[in-house]
Amino acid sequence: MREFIYYSGKAHTSGAFHNLMEAGRLDIACHTLIAAFFLSHGIRQNVQFHMIFMGPPDPPKHLFFRYHENMPISKKDVAGLIKRMLFKYKKGQLREAFPGCFIEKKSFLQLVEDLEAEGKQLYILDKKGRDIRGIESEKLKNAVFILGDHEGLPKHELRRIKKLEKISLGPEIYFASHALVILQNELDRRGIS
Repeated sequence: MREFIYYSGKAHTSGAFHNLMEAGRLDIACHTLIAAFFLSHGIRQNVQFHMIFMGPPDPPKHLFFRYHENMPISKKDVAGLIKRMLFKYKKGQLREAFPGCFIEKKSFLQLVEDLEAEGKQLYILDKKGRDIRGIESEKLKNAVFILGDHEGLPKHELRRIKKLEKISLGPEIYFASHALVILQNELDRRGIS
């Protein structure tokens, strides 16, 4: 199972928004979710995707997605799904807002600590990291890949993560959604599910 975390320091944590760009760049979150699950003529069934939103009015929010056959593919539909999930949040609960779509109040650091406790190897996408092509496939099989929005990840929290390794997808910096596609392609080529 492939697992990814997308972090946004400004994505709104309430469904009361009308414009994706003005809601903390939720447009980036939508594109990244689409890149995580969708192929030209199909849906990836081997993905678990986490989103951490830290924007107003009630951070943090953890949105978690697993494969479901009726997942929406268009940016408009994904935006509507995220909006409805944020409205369905209930304090103190991990709630399945829709089939395969969960929401709760959980911080980035708590999510990472939970995944570390499960024995996951954490990789953060970073231009200065080790080239992914130099990492053995076996090490990528039980991995969680972390990427941020256009403003990156919280450095003060990253310093607290024990098993974090920086990896690079090459000499350029890509949009989060493009980085996810390149990463998926690398895993596809290696036969890592």
